[in-house]
Amino acid sequence: MSNRLHVGTRKGLFIFERGGASRTQPWRIVHTAFLGDPVSMTLTDSRDGTDYAALNLGHFGVKMHRSEDGGANWKEIPAPAFPKNPGETAAAETEGDAAKAPSVKQIWSLEAGGRDQPGLLWAGTIPGGLFRSRDRGDTWELVESLWNLPARAQWFGGGADHPGIHSICVDPRDGRKVTIGVSIGGAWHTADGGDSWEVRSSGMFAAYMPPEKAHDPNFQDPHRIVACPAAPDVLWCQHHNGVFHSTDAARSWQEVKTVQPSVFGFGVAVHPEDPETAWFVPAVKDECRIPVDGQVVAARTRDGGKNFTVLREGLPQDHAYDLVYRHALDIDDSGDRLAMGSTTGALWLTENQGDSWQTLSTHLPPVYSVRFEK
Repeated sequence: MSNRLHVGTRKGLFIFERGGASRTQPWRIVHTAFLGDPVSMTLTDSRDGTDYAALNLGHFGVKMHRSEDGGANWKEIPAPAFPKNPGETAAAETEGDAAKAPSVKQIWSLEAGGRDQPGLLWAGTIPGGLFRSRDRGDTWELVESLWNLPARAQWFGGGADHPGIHSICVDPRDGRKVTIGVSIGGAWHTADGGDSWEVRSSGMFAAYMPPEKAHDPNFQDPHRIVACPAAPDVLWCQHHNGVFHSTDAARSWQEVKTVQPSVFGFGVAVHPEDPETAWFVPAVKDECRIPVDGQVVAARTRDGGKNFTVLREGLPQDHAYDLVYRHALDIDDSGDRLAMGSTTGALWLTENQGDSWQTLSTHLPPVYSVRFEK
């Protein structure tokens, strides 16, 4: 069970730690970093304990930092960047077509490679680029096999102006097998470390598209995809217009219609040992991104989506308008402890799979991501 939690916000990184092993000990902030700057994603690499933080400094671009001492001190390292073709870049600047000269707008996902791949990291960005580092972030390379896919020309932005890769699921049995989620571009899988890719969105549908395009795998908008570490062929997806479940490594997806009080949302977490148990944080709908009836709740299934329990004890139930972003819900290795943070700066934690929640803070900056050290 993890006693450290990294919270990336619009105005800095906050590292929480429990004061002792007992559940009666309070959580407190032990380190802060990058105060005033947006922290879009963090990662603690369980293979060696190294911490990583991605920043989005707007006009000054994206930045990456690495800590070797638990977040007490940070060193800037290179950030993922698209390779430059001087001739193409010059033409793009002349024509004013930024799409011909892409630049990383945001680092939207960070994941460690397999246990058999020391030093390997994956990063997903806006626009929809997937980057790989083989040396703990000292250098990065664009995965050109994905970038050059003809199908990528059909991807487009959902909430952002450009498509983005927000989910990276590395198979713990074989680090060469990776499934990613693209908003908007569906789910994609590689079985050979990124040399080749196949789309794996079959069974999803896009209610926002014309009927003849609704089931096109390239037009799907998975908000978040997670895989069960103990059973990585089982995945859960919070989609733009529903919840989907796969038991065959994303080759096919089935819609889950039983989520209460709504099937719309962003975050999803799956139990690390039990693939039938998953959590969601419902909101009203795309056009009204607030909790249903002004009540913050989580929804949990323990039977693969057949039934859901609405969890509300300890969460605000009156005029609460907190939205939980796709990376602002996480679960630790025990499967009992979850944390979630909101757009209004609230941070909640449960030690009993969501049956009851405690408030860790009500006055953080808007929360972009929460991640336990695992």
